[in-house]
Amino acid sequence: MKKLIIFLIIVATLSLGYFGYLILSDMEKTNEKRMTESNIEDIRDSTGGAKTDEEIAAFKEQGLNPFGQHTPQDKLTDTDYQEYIHGMSHQKVKAEQKWGFYQINEERINWLLEGLDLVKLNHEHTYRTILEKWAKGDFSTADDDHNAIWQLQGGTIGRATGILSPEEEKAYIRSQR
Repeated sequence: MKKLIIFLIIVATLSLGYFGYLILSDMEKTNEKRMTESNIEDIRDSTGGAKTDEEIAAFKEQGLNPFGQHTPQDKLTDTDYQEYIHGMSHQKVKAEQKWGFYQINEERINWLLEGLDLVKLNHEHTYRTILEKWAKGDFSTADDDHNAIWQLQGGTIGRATGILSPEEEKAYIRSQR
């Protein structure tokens, strides 16, 4: 009987520890997501928009990533990939509303592609498919790419409805300076 009680106490202690770990882990992820989402607007304001090659080179000299942030490739999250790809897609797509913009350039695309080999992400296949097309200069489905990311982010306003013409794209970039 005494062994049974000891066994039950051990099982109860391990169970409580395990469930406590799960609860704390979930709380940490939720807090991290809230913190990341609350900082997105600040990040967009300080590092988004049209950037010259010199400005992007200055990011590197300051120890920042090509998006002007401190996050290294091996710490990128699904939220980061969605933010960056979504923001870059705005250069190419027609949409009623757009929030955030990161000018597309080869360095940013390649940096994100390289990062995919360093982290485990829930939607890696989606990101890789989009970025590999873009790395080849293929933006023919940028509206679909935008909408795929937009859906992952729970988008309700700003669905892409087409691709900008080269003239519209240039005007959009100028408007973001």
